[in-house]
Parts: sequence; C-alpha cells; structure tokens
Amino acid sequence: MQILSEIHWEVRPGDRWALLGPNGAGKTTLLTVAAAVEFPSSGTVTILGRTLGETDVFRLREEIGFVDARAGRRFAPMLFVREVVRTGATQTIGYFEERLTRAELDRADELLALFGLAALAQRRFADCSHGERTRCLIARALMPRPRLLLLDEPGSGLDLPGRETLLSALDRLAADDPALALVMTTHHLEELPATTTHALLLRGGTTVALGHASATLQADVLSICFGLPISVARENGRWAAVAAPPS
Repeated sequence: MQILSEIHWEVRPGDRWALLGPNGAGKTTLLTVAAAVEFPSSGTVTILGRTLGETDVFRLREEIGFVDARAGRRFAPMLFVREVVRTGATQTIGYFEERLTRAELDRADELLALFGLAALAQRRFADCSHGERTRCLIARALMPRPRLLLLDEPGSGLDLPGRETLLSALDRLAADDPALALVMTTHHLEELPATTTHALLLRGGTTVALGHASATLQADVLSICFGLPISVARENGRWAAVAAPPS
C-alpha cells in the first residue's frame, strides 16, 4: 500500500513549516521519514545534507529533535521534569547527571524557563498534565541544539492555557534560534504559532499545496485539502478556520 506519492518538498534553515491535512493524509508518515525513523520505498530523501540509505542514520538523528505521541512513554515515571529535560543532553531515556557539563545544566534551566516549566522542575514527569509533558519533551529535544525540530501534533489535547503557553514558547524560540528549521503537524490552524512561514497541505498522501503560509493557508486551498467549504481568518499573525456557512 502506497502511503505517500509525488512529494517534492524542501525545508531550508529558519523555515517554520506547518504540515496539515485530514486524518490519514500521511502527515505523521512524512514526519517520521524526515526524522530518519522511516525510509522511503522509492525516491530520494536528503536530510541536513545527507541522503537516507547512504549515511549513518544514528549520527544524523543526533542533529534532529523529534517529538511524537510515543515519546513520553519511554521515561521512568519517577523522573522529575528537570531530569527528563536534561536527558536530552545525553540523548538517553535514563538520567546520568555525572555525564552533564555545567553548560548543559544551564541549558536545561534556560529551556525550562522558555517553556514555562521552571516552577514544575521538581514535579514528577508522570504527575504532569498532557500539555506540561509535551512542553517538557520539546525542551528535551532542544537540549543538543538540533538543526531540525519535528513536532507531531504538539497542540493535540491541550487546553487553551496549555496551547497558548506552547505557541508563545515556539514564537520565542523562533527569535532565539532563527536558523532552526521547524516542522509541526496539526489538524487545526489555531494550533499554529504566529511565526509559521510555510505550509504543506496533504490529502490522500499527495500534495494539495505547498509554499508560503500566506498563500497556502487560504480558504479555497484548505477547502480542497479537508474536503468541505472552509472559512479562514487571521488576526495578530494567528490563523483560525471554521466550516463555511451554507450559501
């Protein structure tokens, strides 16, 4: 069964991509290929200048921050939030403080503050809300200063305060690390940070549209992508979409 076909996509340093489409469109599959977790059955995939099938993917993955729905299940429930973030320095699921440098400890504290987790640093990871765990895992992924950050539906299941805290942190990250390339999947325009620069819209495993966000996140294009008439609004750099009222 072919999941993706005819995908021609380039992400440049500093790009902030939204990857949108209905359920089953192929968003997560494409993201796992971009993370060097899955391999294409045909075609060529080049990530950070290295071609899959011709490079050491374990070394390549060290330069990619990847957060998906399974990430939080890998950690011992007794680890504290600060400890989970720090494991990003060693890229292990276990916590080995003796391996960490002073700079890495400081980096973890900076990321805890950036993602609104400083007050939760001593809370057990297992006791955190879904949104708190998501922010913790993104902070962890950023510990080794990756060149590419991939987020699979980071806003899914978040309440309004949790979503806004996350999006505010991603906007600040764009300012603090302008060379970082970011790709995030979502079903909802409301979950996109204002710093989104580009969008790729998928339906049935193929491209509906891709390009600058201002051109692709339009009502006519999104209506084709999601298969129903959609009305789109934008205010203060943020998008919102609802089903268009019948004419």
